[in-house]
Amino acid sequence: MFVYLARCRLPWESDNATFPLDDLMKNVSLPWDDQKMGYDQCHMWSDVTLEPPARPNDSQKLNCDAIVYDTSKYQTSAVIDYQLVCERAWLRATVQSVFMVGMLVGSYLFGDLSDRFGRKPVFLSALVLMVVVGLGQAVIPDYYVLTILRFILGASLQGVFLVAYVMAMELVGKKRRVLVGVLAQAFYTLGFFTAAALAWKSSRWLITKGRISEARIILEKAAKVNKKEVTEDAMLQALEVSGVGKDGGKGNFFDLFRYPNLRKKTINLFFNWFVNSGVYYGLSLNTGNLGGNDYINFVISGAVELPAHAMTIFLLDRVGRRIPLCVFLCLGGLALLSTMFIPSGLPWLVITLAMTGKLCITASYAIVYVLTAEIFPTVVRNVGVGSSSMVARVGGALAPFINVLGDQWQPLPLLIFGSMSLSAGVLTLLLPETLGQQLPETIKDGENFDKKWKSDETTAKGGAEQLEVLRESQQDAPISPQDQQVKQEGQLLNPSDVAI
Repeated sequence: MFVYLARCRLPWESDNATFPLDDLMKNVSLPWDDQKMGYDQCHMWSDVTLEPPARPNDSQKLNCDAIVYDTSKYQTSAVIDYQLVCERAWLRATVQSVFMVGMLVGSYLFGDLSDRFGRKPVFLSALVLMVVVGLGQAVIPDYYVLTILRFILGASLQGVFLVAYVMAMELVGKKRRVLVGVLAQAFYTLGFFTAAALAWKSSRWLITKGRISEARIILEKAAKVNKKEVTEDAMLQALEVSGVGKDGGKGNFFDLFRYPNLRKKTINLFFNWFVNSGVYYGLSLNTGNLGGNDYINFVISGAVELPAHAMTIFLLDRVGRRIPLCVFLCLGGLALLSTMFIPSGLPWLVITLAMTGKLCITASYAIVYVLTAEIFPTVVRNVGVGSSSMVARVGGALAPFINVLGDQWQPLPLLIFGSMSLSAGVLTLLLPETLGQQLPETIKDGENFDKKWKSDETTAKGGAEQLEVLRESQQDAPISPQDQQVKQEGQLLNPSDVAI
């Protein structure tokens, strides 16, 4: 974070005093801070005389009555407007952390609501709330009201992004999941308010809730828009979800931990989200503490995200999800840990390694969204992604306070972020690979995802076709042991995606 230059307003100065002081006046008026190798920003000497500039030997160190800021670089800012220096400096990290806490609450709240009431109404409600609060915080003069609005904005932002992301992943076939999942991250970088025009309901969610007629309308409309011809058999197959019956469409947060295999994956994903969010926001907020030009650092920090998304799109359909996620996290962690060996006087090298870490964490953040949406089953997908994002906000909320540790030792935040990233990368190897797999629909599918869903796409289609033949021609006939095995295998398979 940028270190604001400030000093006490001296007793004889007017309210509109400017920051510069001549060297003699600084020496007699302001204490020297040996730790920071500069003049104390929050204290001044007592009994200083102006003509001539001098102070007695028994002069005492006093707190500032008012602050004068250096406005040569920034004419105004939240720090200046809300006086967030000296004893109020901790409030700078607090307002950022409160925003992350809002995202934490919104991740679970809107994720749960969208699984209960549908994607579209929750998405639109969160969008309206975000716009209203976003405009309101721009004109609020009070810090504490601003903090409350930042909390609400963080919550509504997650309602918009997470629900839109899950809708997008559920509306497309598996061939386009990576492209859609990663581009969603890229548009997040660039700003994606145009997503309001794409507020569709999710056909997968409607099917799991037994609202087949509504799902059929959406699928037919999607096929028409994409100029695809879908046969009646293919439509019926797409509308069928194995295992969805009386309780098939129900799921909640506790289902993520109720079964051992799903529980292990959930905890692993939660930690991965915690690390990705903490490191991503920590590096984004730390650009002003790297040395060099703040503006250039900020531009580079944003620019490295674009090649990160491009590499992600290229790799995920060719290599998979798990290995690229592991590699990006480990490489980013090593780059950040390497900063501890850089001697002082080489800020460009520190910046290079930090931005390498930012590129890697941006790529891993995009991948973990895709992987998480593919691992959690449809009935709890929004709750799963929302809960993961909720845990991520804890990491994001802690990031500003980790950055404050840079006041004690500049490389310390980067070392903490690097260690976190490296550990998450190693644990990623315990997650299943989802490349080429059908999205799990029910809780049972999610529990068995990496245990029984090992067949390739051809085998999956063959099993579904065999099951359909059995249903049409052998409904009243005795089932042989061989046919019984085929039927049991077919029940583990989901119909292939309709090409939309």
